[in-house]
Amino acid sequence: MVEAFSPSLEAPLEADVRPLATARRGDRGVIVRVTGVSGAAEAVAADELERRLLEMGFVEGAAIEVLHEGLFGRDPIAVRVDDTRVALRRREADAVSVKFDGQ
Repeated sequence: MVEAFSPSLEAPLEADVRPLATARRGDRGVIVRVTGVSGAAEAVAADELERRLLEMGFVEGAAIEVLHEGLFGRDPIAVRVDDTRVALRRREADAVSVKFDGQ
């Protein structure tokens, strides 16, 4: 009997994969996972956050680059997702896992 593969939210990620919230200006990479779950208290439910991020273009395989950071606490951040520019809070960006290019 073969068991179906079901990825877990707690599954370990590759060493160069980290949350978008940890990125600095100029960092580039590829989105590998969008969960809707972040470490901070959310203003919206996890499934709603995931839906919003997906609608804005944060999908697996999309190229991403951090363009700007806010002055105070580096929040919010502006990112380019493929050909779209989006600004979001770091607590929301924590729900997006990115494989960053080596720098």
